[in-house]
Amino acid sequence: MNEHLILILAACLLDVTLGDPVYRWHPIRLIGALSLAGERFFFAVGLNGRLGGVLHWILVVGGALGLWFGVRAGLDLLHPWLAFLWDLYIAYSLLCLRGLAEQGWRVLKDLDDLPAARGHMIMLVGRDTEPLKRDGIVRATIESLSENLTDAVLTPVWALCLFGLPGLILVKAVSTLDSMVGYRNARYARFGWAGARSDDLAHWLPARLSVLLIAAAAAVLRLHPWLAIRSAWRYHGMLPSPNSGWSEAACAGALRVRLIGPVWREGRLINETFMGDPDWPADLGAADLVRALRLIVLCSAFAVILGLVLAF
Repeated sequence: MNEHLILILAACLLDVTLGDPVYRWHPIRLIGALSLAGERFFFAVGLNGRLGGVLHWILVVGGALGLWFGVRAGLDLLHPWLAFLWDLYIAYSLLCLRGLAEQGWRVLKDLDDLPAARGHMIMLVGRDTEPLKRDGIVRATIESLSENLTDAVLTPVWALCLFGLPGLILVKAVSTLDSMVGYRNARYARFGWAGARSDDLAHWLPARLSVLLIAAAAAVLRLHPWLAIRSAWRYHGMLPSPNSGWSEAACAGALRVRLIGPVWREGRLINETFMGDPDWPADLGAADLVRALRLIVLCSAFAVILGLVLAF
């Protein structure tokens, strides 16, 4: 138990202090490379349906867990501290407490330089950024921060705290699979089914608990905790994902702002509807982004505290 708590605290402190390491052999990149190689193999042998997708899921998730365990077992034979340092390296690499907010701060820093701000948004959003003006950039950034709060912060932290490093590796491998093959298009509608549905399952409970976490953080920051709960219940269904709408709608209510609005993708306007009550402002600026960043940071801190309590 003591070793588990030390691992959690040390990994969180390293992530907050140093940020996510960027290098070729990052564990997520290795999982992505394994997913791509497996996809090519299964498509080449004609297993491009659900069966192939399930086998692909087993390959990627099992490969990630197997590699971690195999290296750990070898290091443990040499010295237990080497095995612990390996665990710490993996946990630190897979957590993302600082990275999400850091991307938001970069947009905020360059908000008066729209081309630079749009450049930072490439790491945050999957829509066309060229049509976005200042208010659209702020809305899109807040949307991305709030939407990714669950899958980038809450689920990984709580998986590590409750299920140890295997739980963290599992949810990160599943999230990577969803981002690579979990699309509803001709190529992946059947092959990516296992990755997409397992990702939905992994984030189902954390997404709904995020509403309470956001409301608590809003209360501390003197925002709008009751609006966060009401907005989450009323507007979470506006997003196609069964999970991401909960935290995004809750943040909209906590900040008392309208989100989404006009969205372009590949040159086409695919949405004009706003999320939030009609009397909430949609013309957002730097002050709104600052409030959103504080909310996300406090939610992340609360998530770690809650996770440590559950682990203990």
